[in-house]
Amino acid sequence: MIVRIVGGHGGVSPGFRATSYLIDGKLLIDAGSVASGLLIDEQVQIDNILISHPHLDHIAELAYMSDNCFGLKGKPFEVYASKETRHGIVTHLMNDVIWPDFSKLPTAENPTIRFHELVPEKTLILGDYKILPVSVNHYCDPMGFIVERKNRAVLFTQDTGPTERIWEIAKQYSNLKAIFTEVSFPNSLAKVAFDSRHHTPKTIAEEIKKMPPDIPIFLGHLKPNYQAKLYQEIEELDIDRFNLLGSDDTSYVF
Repeated sequence: MIVRIVGGHGGVSPGFRATSYLIDGKLLIDAGSVASGLLIDEQVQIDNILISHPHLDHIAELAYMSDNCFGLKGKPFEVYASKETRHGIVTHLMNDVIWPDFSKLPTAENPTIRFHELVPEKTLILGDYKILPVSVNHYCDPMGFIVERKNRAVLFTQDTGPTERIWEIAKQYSNLKAIFTEVSFPNSLAKVAFDSRHHTPKTIAEEIKKMPPDIPIFLGHLKPNYQAKLYQEIEELDIDRFNLLGSDDTSYVF
């Protein structure tokens, strides 16, 4: 699998893009920066989209992507989300007030995006990808994903604070090659992180004890205004497994 970090931050500013991870050019996890981070020709090539939860930094550019690719693709983007996430998107974003409802355009029978319901721990097969959505500790029925292809698995928690179930399941995957998770706030904002269900360097250092051993860990969702402090605090932990996702468009092969 090739995992491209189209956007790996928890906010938007010049040089910082919100969360979008693209797998093999075809499978997208979250749509925080898919339109601003990919050429339209690249956007059209995406077949399936997994949405972890309906917060704006994970769904915003689904709106622009739908507009960019309208009439170009010949078939819908297949969007997989929980019932609550779908409700959030069609009620508050693509509601024909803020943005057109592309789940009905050009027609309800042949839309630009087509929703499918994700259920935690119910396996999803998309071509040669086997995907297990797992509930995590955030808001609005959030899910992480374990994605398998050709007997290699990669785990994506997306937004979460300290959690349990996804790590219990991850330990059952002998073919797990990488973990993508998050660290959003510096240690001085521990209460903010706790209340918003995100990680600090201190809590992610504790969380590693629950994870399968010896697997590289990629930390994203850094808040742009705290990136320098987060880099410093993660470096001070001196944990070799940690890799911070920066501002560049970077790809990893697993």
